[in-house]
Amino acid sequence: QVQLVESGGGLVQAGGSLRLSCAASGRTFSSDVMGWFRQAPGKERETVAAISWSGGSASYADTVKGRFTISKDNAKNTVYLQMNRLKPEDTAVYFCAARRDTDSYFPYWGQGTQVTVSS
Repeated sequence: QVQLVESGGGLVQAGGSLRLSCAASGRTFSSDVMGWFRQAPGKERETVAAISWSGGSASYADTVKGRFTISKDNAKNTVYLQMNRLKPEDTAVYFCAARRDTDSYFPYWGQGTQVTVSS
């Protein structure tokens, strides 16, 4: 099992920044790829960004590209999501998740952290 704990959410004004953290523990070798997802009320869950522990290659949703940056600290088993130029439509619960390269889905999830962007 991999345990994931998110932190860093909060209330921010539009145009502001927040940095989310996701600390992984447990069987972290089962987490080749880390992803950030978000879900707003009444909307489907959306993939925000993902990164590989080994190569560090990152991918982003078009809605956040150029504003959000995913990064990792292998020594701390922690993944970050730096969110800049936040918009009210970024308001959601943000989750981090982990999967192995061989998984077709993310089996490990954190509890989520609320991000609220006021206009």
